[in-house]
Amino acid sequence: MPEPNVIEDPQAQPERQDFIREIVQQDLDSGRIDSVVTRFPPEPNGYLHIGHAKAICINFGIARQYGGRCNLRMDDTNPTKEDVEYVDSITTDIKWLIDGWADDRLCFKRAGTSPDKLDVGGRQDFFMPPVRVADSQGAAIEPFYASDYFEALYEYALELIRRGKAYIDDHSAEEVDVMRGAPDRPGQESNYRNRSVDENLDLFQRMRAGEFPDGARVLRAKIDMTAPNVWLRDPVLYRIRHTSHHHTGDKWCIYPMYDFAHGLSDYVEGITHSLCSLEFEVHRPLYEWILEALELPRVHPRQREFARLNVTYTIMSKRKLLRLVQEGYVRGWDDPRMPTLAAMRRRGYPPESIRAFVHAVGVAKRENMVQLEYLEHFVRENLNRTAPRVMAVLRPLKVVIDNYPEGQVEELDAINNPEDASAGTRKVPFSRVIYIEQDDFREVPPPKYHRLSPGVEVRLRYAYLITCTGVEKDPVTGELVEVHATYDPATRGGDTPDGRKVKSTI
Repeated sequence: MPEPNVIEDPQAQPERQDFIREIVQQDLDSGRIDSVVTRFPPEPNGYLHIGHAKAICINFGIARQYGGRCNLRMDDTNPTKEDVEYVDSITTDIKWLIDGWADDRLCFKRAGTSPDKLDVGGRQDFFMPPVRVADSQGAAIEPFYASDYFEALYEYALELIRRGKAYIDDHSAEEVDVMRGAPDRPGQESNYRNRSVDENLDLFQRMRAGEFPDGARVLRAKIDMTAPNVWLRDPVLYRIRHTSHHHTGDKWCIYPMYDFAHGLSDYVEGITHSLCSLEFEVHRPLYEWILEALELPRVHPRQREFARLNVTYTIMSKRKLLRLVQEGYVRGWDDPRMPTLAAMRRRGYPPESIRAFVHAVGVAKRENMVQLEYLEHFVRENLNRTAPRVMAVLRPLKVVIDNYPEGQVEELDAINNPEDASAGTRKVPFSRVIYIEQDDFREVPPPKYHRLSPGVEVRLRYAYLITCTGVEKDPVTGELVEVHATYDPATRGGDTPDGRKVKSTI
């Protein structure tokens, strides 16, 4: 990891090489693909947080580097936890984070559309055409939704059943989970595993028609109940859930599981590289099995995994963050104390600093913990280069400069940003009465206190040197109400013609 004093701007230098980019380059060189298509597929069940920033930067960064595109897809296969509020917040956060960097890579789809039906080699297939947001020219567009593929996913599920690779199981979810066994012991085959293709087709169609209650039946893949990887032990592909969906309403009462929808949604969108965090590595064999079992005719997406971004003292669980919101510990998802992108935007974090942080952390397969101070370093350095300076007094103390002409006001030049000469200057008024911060004065200064005190000379930033000559106090309370001082007219701008030194500037 770079030293903290090294600022890396991903817009000002080439992307780092890493194992994922090597895979992408190999696929291009070999001719397996002719262009790069990635995707960022959050579930709309909460706001994006700093952990998501890594996946966003990787997927959009690779699309940017190789001249490809990146689809924003809402992975909305769980209707009980998802909401339009989260869809809107995710879309806003993505656009904010990639603005001016990879926004020309972002792709949506035409609003209200479903995948095109294709004839590929004599068989039906599905493809969802993208619309590059930067080229949409006012057209009605929206993010991709996994729920827009429910009809296609249903057809793919029917095809698996016809091929004898999926069956309807009447066991409950709890029973199915027990029957799967554990990594150290094989699973137990369901007594419904050998139902006929016709019976499975009939039951699945009746599931869709709403004939059965929640949990009565599931569709399972027929793979291997002795597989060392428990995710290959006849995983559930569909479940019954009579729940209204935020995007499809009450059209469906069966919903695909994530592992079934994930790879097929990638395929329908023409994704070439499905880049996920490391916990999905054990899911990859199932991802590949589904695509291969269907013998899908177009190029299959490749799933590859990278280590998540873990930051010290930072909660990355949307479930726990939701609890903070629901139980009133914070004022919302964008409360500045939250680790969400919305909160960081409200806190004043520049998106460039978050991207630079992710770029510096890099892409690897080994989990590690990054110090929160490292993120704050990039924020501080970015703001130091770009933010205009202003001066404010939060706890004012009146200062009267007795030898300054009454009624006179002069304008002094103040530098807007000492790190950026092009930022220019602004005018600051100066007069006989000014106000300083209360902490910048002590009537009885402690040791090593060099700010204003009786008999001590200090520099007023952009103005003059002043010396405290006395104080006035409230006769009743004894509280300090104003300070008296004199100024040296020869020190305008803070310079001392005689070369004398002052130890403090306020």
